[in-house]
Amino acid sequence: MIAWLVAAGVALLPVVLGDRAARGLAGAAWTHRSPRAALALWQAIGLAAGLGAVGLGLVAAVAPLAAVFPHGAHTLALQIVSGPGLDGLGPVQLLALTWSAGLMSWLLIHTVRTTTRTIRERRRQRLLVDVVADHSPTHDAYVLPVAEHVAYCVPGRHRRIVLSRGTLELLSPQELQAVLGHERAHARGHHDLALLPFVALTHAFPWLACSRTARQAVAVLVEMIADDHAGRAHGTLPLARALVRMAASASSPGPAASSPGPSAFALADTGVVERLQRLLTERRPPRWVPAAAYSTAGLLLSGPMTVLIAPLVCVTL
Repeated sequence: MIAWLVAAGVALLPVVLGDRAARGLAGAAWTHRSPRAALALWQAIGLAAGLGAVGLGLVAAVAPLAAVFPHGAHTLALQIVSGPGLDGLGPVQLLALTWSAGLMSWLLIHTVRTTTRTIRERRRQRLLVDVVADHSPTHDAYVLPVAEHVAYCVPGRHRRIVLSRGTLELLSPQELQAVLGHERAHARGHHDLALLPFVALTHAFPWLACSRTARQAVAVLVEMIADDHAGRAHGTLPLARALVRMAASASSPGPAASSPGPSAFALADTGVVERLQRLLTERRPPRWVPAAAYSTAGLLLSGPMTVLIAPLVCVTL
């Protein structure tokens, strides 16, 4: 019984703290100074909460089968494989097992749907760009023949960096190189893959405020990570000036800039004020800040992972 309670507590902790942790992390100032570490912590919170919710049902389901959780899960697995099936489980345990299986299925379905929708949208955007834009060897980008100020990335294996004629006329050469560096950082870093799970989570649980908070925060963080790449290569001031000019012209954006979707990134769409403040007043965080963030991420994942892996370890011993 004690082992069961410990396992249940370990699995439940990330679920209980998920919303509070999301709100606290979204408002923390240090995340803007260490966006990579903050992104890793967001990913750990999301994964730990999902694993914890699934693990909680599994712990509850195997409680009658053994006093120690790993052996209970092992017993259940052997019963299912060898024939007795779910014998020994009462209505409450069957409900808990159904919860775990249903939650896993629900998350998997929405992840597949979001991924499929994203791939379809990428193809559509690439086709539109190839039809209406001209490739510029000078900038290694596709140029839309429009006056609106557009700069965005369609990521993927066949990526497209897209600018508009208006952007080329608006920005100085230094600013333009900073913009291109920013968008190429999105493509090289596969930032769409970092954002994809949070988009899927929002679709799976649209009523959860923490899922929306996470999606918005992660979108800003990947922009800041791209800003760091561009700033190191081309300077922070040219990038800041470009951001101001692009943001000032965003009152009448073109279709590509106004609705990039989960598969594209537009320069002036996300967290403009926060990014400008960061670029103009950048301060290096103490070294212990990212170390603490990565350590916290590891601790958050250790509990649910232990609950789910313990039965497998028990079998091999």
